[in-house]
Amino acid sequence: MEKPELILPGGSPEKMDFAYHYGGDTVYMGITGFSMRSRVNDFTPEKLEESVEKAHKKGKKVYVTTNIFPHNSKIDAFRRHIQWLATVKPDALIVANPGVFALVKEEYPDAKIHISVQANSMNYKDVQFWYDQGARRVVLPRELSLQEIREIHKKVPEMELEAFVHGAICVAYSGRCLMSNYLTMRESNQGICAQSCRWKYNIYLEEEKRPGEYMPLEEDDDGTYFFNARDLCGLPYLKQLAEAGVQGFKVEGRSKSVYYLSTVARIYRIAIDNLMAGKAYDPALMDELLAIGHRGYSPGFLTGTYDENDIHYEKNEPIQSHKFIGVVRTAKQHNDTMQCDVDIRNRIEKGTTVQIITPKKVYSTNIETMHDDEGEEVNVAHGGAGIKRITFSDEVPEKAIIRQRIED
Repeated sequence: MEKPELILPGGSPEKMDFAYHYGGDTVYMGITGFSMRSRVNDFTPEKLEESVEKAHKKGKKVYVTTNIFPHNSKIDAFRRHIQWLATVKPDALIVANPGVFALVKEEYPDAKIHISVQANSMNYKDVQFWYDQGARRVVLPRELSLQEIREIHKKVPEMELEAFVHGAICVAYSGRCLMSNYLTMRESNQGICAQSCRWKYNIYLEEEKRPGEYMPLEEDDDGTYFFNARDLCGLPYLKQLAEAGVQGFKVEGRSKSVYYLSTVARIYRIAIDNLMAGKAYDPALMDELLAIGHRGYSPGFLTGTYDENDIHYEKNEPIQSHKFIGVVRTAKQHNDTMQCDVDIRNRIEKGTTVQIITPKKVYSTNIETMHDDEGEEVNVAHGGAGIKRITFSDEVPEKAIIRQRIED
């Protein structure tokens, strides 16, 4: 079995660094205006070029997303963008439609082209078509089952297959949604979706013969989230996916936090390494995925059909067992303690027991002291407070993630 590639989201150069640090083989990223993540995106042309160079020095890969559906007014801009990408030389371009595909073939003929999930390649004839045009990888739609993926690989073995294994699932068919367009004038397939499906709605029914009498529809005591799809989690199915011919395991979430990215990357890295070592799936790995924000997990369409035993039925609003405290920027030993500069993301108090996440392990330690920018000792640090000097009772490395259990 070929070792599957772990492909992680890069919404910023910082997230790219953490994706590689916590086990990613490849990061996918894009530039505002050409990518399906335009609202939350910290990549400028200069930053993207620097990031590709940095990744290649580490022996890592970068796939650049050029997968929006451009209107006529964007074609010339797309052409110039592709001409520029030919000088940057990422490892692949992710393309969603024939027009942009043709532009890439014209302006960057040496590019390795991956077909985006947005292209809805649902069957082996779709996949064969793209292979015949010159594409060398297809990102499969989330609507496919393991059996369908297996058949596609059997019919078109030359084409590399990539599949999403973790992250949000769109309420619409592979992202083809107009809800955001209608409610906010943000066009989903231009990369500026407002995620209207995640909003909380008050919904009422009016019976035909009782005009003016409105009956509320309530999903549960916590609110009504009728459009809010559960998150995909393919962790227990990695072996079956690899055996079905999937070579790339992809994680969704370019707009998610560094904490989310690092945690998910770490767990899937462990799972892939265990798979290649011949070890059985470890259900305990799921505990870490339950610790981060999620909407309840589902295998999606992987098994073809699923029942209550396949889904974690919690709430439809985001839930988590831990909160993200901060990121360790610098760390140095000081006597019997560890002094770290920490970028604070949520409120934390001196004396608190926190958990430290590193690529290899998760462990608990105590916050001994905290100091502000002027060196004054403080008892509390608040989210967004910037860098604070924190002394821990145990060793804590740079790029560690700090979290705290949320009390029930």
